Amino acid sequence: MASLSRPCLLYRGFFEDASRRLKKTPAGSKISLLNSACGSSPILGCSTRVSRSLVSAELGARLGALRSAVEEAKIVRQQEEEEEKGRPLRVGIICGGPSAERGISLNSARSVLDHIQGEDLHVSCYYIDCSLNAYAISPAQLYSNTPADFDFKLESLAQGFRSLHTFVEHLAVSVDIVFPVIHGRFGEDGGIQELLEKANVPFVGTASHECRQAFHKYNASLELIKQGFLTVPGFLVQGNQPDRSEMIRWFEINLLDKETGKVVVKPTLAGSSIGVTVAYGVDDAIEKAINIISEGIDDNVLVEVFLEGGSEFTAIVIDVGIDNDAKPVVLLPTEVELQVLTNNDQSEDTIFNYRRKYLPTQQVAYHTPPRFPTDVIECIRQGASLLFQHFGLRDFARIDGWFLPGNANMFSTVAKNTKFGITESGNIIFTDINLISGMEQTSFLFQQASKVGLSHSNVLRTIIQHACLRYPSLKSCSNAWNTLSRRLQSAQHSNVPSKIRGSQKVFVLFGGETSERQVSLMSGTNVWLNLQGYGDLDVIPCLLAPANGYGSAELKNADQQEICRTVWTLPYSLVLRHTTEEVLAACIEAVEPDRALLTSHLRDNVMSELSAALSKHYWFSGFDINEELPANFTLENWIKHAKESQSIVFIAVHGGIGEDGTLQSLLEAAGVPYTGPGPFASKICMDKMQTSLSLSQVS
Repeated sequence: MASLSRPCLLYRGFFEDASRRLKKTPAGSKISLLNSACGSSPILGCSTRVSRSLVSAELGARLGALRSAVEEAKIVRQQEEEEEKGRPLRVGIICGGPSAERGISLNSARSVLDHIQGEDLHVSCYYIDCSLNAYAISPAQLYSNTPADFDFKLESLAQGFRSLHTFVEHLAVSVDIVFPVIHGRFGEDGGIQELLEKANVPFVGTASHECRQAFHKYNASLELIKQGFLTVPGFLVQGNQPDRSEMIRWFEINLLDKETGKVVVKPTLAGSSIGVTVAYGVDDAIEKAINIISEGIDDNVLVEVFLEGGSEFTAIVIDVGIDNDAKPVVLLPTEVELQVLTNNDQSEDTIFNYRRKYLPTQQVAYHTPPRFPTDVIECIRQGASLLFQHFGLRDFARIDGWFLPGNANMFSTVAKNTKFGITESGNIIFTDINLISGMEQTSFLFQQASKVGLSHSNVLRTIIQHACLRYPSLKSCSNAWNTLSRRLQSAQHSNVPSKIRGSQKVFVLFGGETSERQVSLMSGTNVWLNLQGYGDLDVIPCLLAPANGYGSAELKNADQQEICRTVWTLPYSLVLRHTTEEVLAACIEAVEPDRALLTSHLRDNVMSELSAALSKHYWFSGFDINEELPANFTLENWIKHAKESQSIVFIAVHGGIGEDGTLQSLLEAAGVPYTGPGPFASKICMDKMQTSLSLSQVS
C-alpha cells in the first residue's frame, strides 16, 4: 500500500467515517452533517473564545487538508482495487472421509482439480482420514490411485491439523470457498457442512440441516410420501434385535412370502451402494440387517421391496437461479440397463454395485437420454426439480430412481395423497438423493452436462460461481475472478495467430482389441481432455474397434483383421464411458435416425432452459460443447481422412497394432505424422525376445 503523509494519517479515519455518512445522507442535509462532524472533532472543534474569522480561516485550512487526504485515500483505494482484480479465487477441495466411498472421493477430487485449476483459480487440497483427522495434502498425493497409497505417509508428508476446529480456522483465512467432495458419511450427512457453517466458511453445496434430512433414506422416504410422491414400501430396522413379528406383518401387507420374498437391505446413512444387499424372506433379511449393524456401517437399516421389471435412472440437477431464488434445471437423465457381461470390468462410479454383486452374469450399460417415453422423461425431470426445491438443496445434486412400465399398480399399498409418479406409461419412483454427486472423469455429472453443451470445466465453474452468489463476502472475490478469467481468455485468444487458430487437428486414437483396451480408453481420455486446454489445437477422440463388435470371433489372418477394423470419431459425451464396449454401443445407438432425432429434441429443450437462466448471470460465457453424431470409418479410410485434414495422430492404443509397428507402418506409408517410435523400434520393443537380443548387443 502506498505510504500516506502525516496529515493524511491524521484525518483519514475521521473523513472516511464522515464520507460514508455523507453518501447515505440527502443532499440538503450534507452541509449541516459535515459541520456537525467538524464541531464534534477534537481536531476540528472551534473554541468559543476564538473570533469567527479565525474559526473560518482555521476551518478552511483544515477542510483543505481533508480534501487532500480524501484524494490520497481515493488513489490508495484505486490501487487496492486494481490489485484485487488480479487475485485468483481461492478454492479448497476437501476429499476422503470415514466411509468406504473415500476412494471414489479421491477420484472425484482429482477430476475437479484437473478441470478448475488455472491462473484465475487457485486450488488447495485437503484430506480427511478414516478417524476424521484433517490434512493439507499436495496434488501429488491427490493423484495416488487409492487412499491406501498415502494414508500411512500422512504424518510425514502432509500438514496435519490438531483438530477439525483448527482445520476450519485455517480454511477461514486460507481459502475463499470450500468445495467438499466427500461422498457418504461426513460428506453428505451434514457433518462437514456444519463445521464450515459454524466457522462462517463459504462452501459449495447444500446446507447441513437439509443434508441430514435428504441423506437419511428412511426419513427422506417419509417426506416423499408427505409430498405425494410414489415410494417403495420400506421397513426400518433399529438395533441388533429387530422385531420379527412386525417384519412378518410388513411382508404380509406387501404380499411378500415370508420365506422367500425378495427384498433389498441397505443402511440408511451410507451412500447409494455401500452395504446394500439382497435378501430372501424375513429371517434372511433380519440376518443381513444385523450384519450391517454389527459391522459398524450404520445403526439403522432399511428393508425395501425389491423392484422387479423396472429400469433404473439417475438425473443431475443444476441450480442456476439468482440470489436466493432457486432455479433447478434437470439435465437429460441416464437410464441404467443390465446386459450380459462380456468382461470383468467393475466400475467404481455406479450406483448399482449391489446388482453386479448378486447378478454376476450381467453388466451395466448407460443410455442418455433414457429409452423411455418422452412424457416419462419429462415427468422424471419435473419430479427431480420439485424434490430439489422441496428439500432445500443447493448448487447441484444427483437424484436416482426407477421407472416401472405398465399401467398396473406395482404395490399393494399406496398412500392416499399420492399425486406424483403414477403415469399412463408406468410408475416413477425416486429412491436416493445424492448431495455430492460423483465427479470422476466419466461420471453421470459430466456425461449429462456434456450432452447439453457444458464441458467438465464449464459445469464445475458454473457450480462454483453459483455458490459464490450466496455469500455477500465473496462478491468482490467473484468479480475479481471473473475479471481475471476474461482477461486471461482474451490474452490467450490474441496470442494465437489467426492462421493456425483451431486449425491444427489432433486425432487421439485409443481402444483396440487386446486385453489392455480399457487401460487404453483411460489413457486416451486423459490425453484428449488435457490437450483440449490448448487453444491452437482441435482435438478429436477416436475409438479403434472391431467392425463386427467385441463379441465377434478373433480373426487370425492379418489382412482380414485390417479390413475388419473400424474407427469411430467421437463427440465429447460419448467418450465418457467406462469400457470400450460401452463406447462402441453408444456410437451405434447414437446414429440410429429415430434415436438421434429424439436426443436432439430433448437436448434443445434442456439447453433452452439453461440458456434462459444462465444468460442472466454476467459470468456465464456460453456453452462450449457442440454435440455431433459419431462418424464411422474403415481403418484405411480413417488414415486417408487424417491425411486430408492434415492431422497429427496421438497413438494411445496399448498392445496389438498400437505397439507392434503395424499402425505406425500404415500411418508412415500414408505420410501421416504420429507420436511415439517408428515401425522398426516398435516391433523390436513389442517382442520381448527381440528386445533382449538387441540389448545384449549394446556395448
